[in-house]
Amino acid sequence: MITHKQIFKSVLLLVVSLAMMSFKTADEQAAEALAQRVMGSRAKAVVFEQTNATTDSYELLQKGKKVLIRGNNANSMAVGLNRYIQQYCLANVSWYDFNPVELPKTMPKVPEKVTGKVEMPIRFFLNYCTFGYTMPWWKWPQWEHFIDWMALNGVNMPLAITGQEAVWQKVWRKYGMTDEQIRAYYTGPAHLPWQRMINIDRWQGPLPQSWIDGQAELQKQILKRERELNMTPVLPAFAGHIPADLEQTQPGIRTSKVNRWCNFDEKYRCTYLNPSDPIFARIQKDFLEEQTKMYGTNHIYGVDLFNEVSPPSWEPDSLAKISAGVYESLSSVDPEAVWLQMAWLFISNKRAWTPERIKAYLSAVPKGKMIMLDYECDYTEIWRMTEHFYGHQFIWCYLGNFGGMTEIEGDYKHNAKLIAGTKAEGGAEFVGIGSTLEGFGLNEPVYEHMLAQAWDTGVDFDQYIDNIADRHLGRVDANYRAFWHTMVDKVCTTHTSTGAAGIINAHPNLEGEWNWTTELRKGYDINNLDEALAILEKVEGKSNYLKFDLANTRRQSIRNRALAVRKRFSDAYKAGDRDGMVAASQEFLGMCDKMVAELRKCPEFSLNDWIRDARAWGTTDEEKDYFEMNARTIITVWGDTYHLADYANRDWDGLVETFYKVRWKMFFDAVLAAYDAGEPFVNLRGPRVPNGKTKEECERALKLDAEIWDFETKWAHWK
Repeated sequence: MITHKQIFKSVLLLVVSLAMMSFKTADEQAAEALAQRVMGSRAKAVVFEQTNATTDSYELLQKGKKVLIRGNNANSMAVGLNRYIQQYCLANVSWYDFNPVELPKTMPKVPEKVTGKVEMPIRFFLNYCTFGYTMPWWKWPQWEHFIDWMALNGVNMPLAITGQEAVWQKVWRKYGMTDEQIRAYYTGPAHLPWQRMINIDRWQGPLPQSWIDGQAELQKQILKRERELNMTPVLPAFAGHIPADLEQTQPGIRTSKVNRWCNFDEKYRCTYLNPSDPIFARIQKDFLEEQTKMYGTNHIYGVDLFNEVSPPSWEPDSLAKISAGVYESLSSVDPEAVWLQMAWLFISNKRAWTPERIKAYLSAVPKGKMIMLDYECDYTEIWRMTEHFYGHQFIWCYLGNFGGMTEIEGDYKHNAKLIAGTKAEGGAEFVGIGSTLEGFGLNEPVYEHMLAQAWDTGVDFDQYIDNIADRHLGRVDANYRAFWHTMVDKVCTTHTSTGAAGIINAHPNLEGEWNWTTELRKGYDINNLDEALAILEKVEGKSNYLKFDLANTRRQSIRNRALAVRKRFSDAYKAGDRDGMVAASQEFLGMCDKMVAELRKCPEFSLNDWIRDARAWGTTDEEKDYFEMNARTIITVWGDTYHLADYANRDWDGLVETFYKVRWKMFFDAVLAAYDAGEPFVNLRGPRVPNGKTKEECERALKLDAEIWDFETKWAHWK
């Protein structure tokens, strides 16, 4: 029986707890909530205290039995918490929600105070493409965990473009368009990034209303949490892309068609509205007002014109008028507006974007009102070629992954050297570092390392690499450290490229590369990876990360060695050695099976999870099938021609055995059949007759390519 005294005690404890909470700042409460989400009950080992520091900084010290993490805001305290987890707990927080945080049973103390002070005020993360290659099917649990990961790694300016279709729907209704017209203008979910970047319209649309509504609610959750953690989300603004049907309800508007993107059919071509047309500013105003009502604003807007497409005119004066018109439309609605522009357009079309044109385009926007994302600094530092973007602030960005592909890559040392060089020479315009990864891929530590360089922590390069090994295992192990140093020194040594792939994932042919989307060269000696693997296999433990590192490195080893087996098949064909052809083909297909055995060990490699998450967005069986079709398409054929096929190839259980292996079996059978019939089988690059060959000579190879395309499109649509 509960006594009055017990009730009084309970009430008193509740009052005291509420009173203690009331003394906590909002930032302290946000940091504490993050710790509880990440650490569970072990979060009791840490306490947070907000400081009055004027710049981002943190410190860790022991306060009795608890670790005190002090920082000027929740984001800085999160970075301090991450340092405690990694350096003292020897644990790791993944960007994926399915990976556990393997904390020790007894939480360690911090023997002496350690500090971190920011060197880069802006830490940017994400790319339009990431919302298609990695995150299109995420729901709140996945987003919540990822936002925590961003905070732990100091990200304070994430791209936040989820849910914009709901805003545009409200806007286009005002201009007389029906919901049917509007939804048909949108692409399928995984392709929305390219619709947002003025590349394609309508592909695999119309977009279901349930998706539009669900994404709007998700965006509200995303933004609320990001702002709680002191992030400045970058929301979109109007860049000039309009539905073609708008010309029917608003006759006489000044529009043009951008060039066809990546060989998509004419019906998917985008329509561009010139900023000089008075309706441009009206649309901008309507969009920003509706977006602010729904999502609020932090006054930084992502506006990206002419991504891999051409402007209406290349005349410098015309380019200046376009950028000036866009900025004026922003500032007239939001006087605090800052335009965030990715510099990828200058990389993707270097010949057209001459210094004169770049200068005209950028200089028409007032200094202090534009921030440039130097999009792929690991390849080309545009700031060095443009006099620091002609006075505009810029963020040094590491791209690191194209298409969500699963190559082990990322040059730790080169990134560190480039960032150090930019710190020394970037001047006042250099305001941040970040990443513009197209997809997550499998190289999370390289992004963590890149973001860590925004802070002065006193941890040198070798210590940092040692700690990757330590926190992946949960203890110090000499072999694990040797593995990671071997990888960093001898394997992760080259610039990431589009099409970084293994031969298993490539469209089959006798030699070379069938399409630009799969580049087979390796920038390192593949024996070095096998050397690292041999070291790793000496490590004992049950860590989730050890399990992943083993599967990932073994998978990469198989991927690397398969190219030599394809060569043996081709050499046997040229030599007329049928037995050699059969032996090589059987070995190659067996390597596919060996790879699958490794892929089945970790959820990072799961096609089933990708499809499950896509189908989960459906409210009817028809919608579920539609989302699955869209999810299958982007990772295989991508579009309506072979041009982008395999761009998002990846080593996934379910994909290797039902898609890649099937194609290779078709290829080996076709070449053997041609050999047995005494007919040539010509090596092709793309489905066309090569120079010096006749169509008749290529008949068997062309027939095979047609059969493979038929198989691929049926696999993507599967019903």
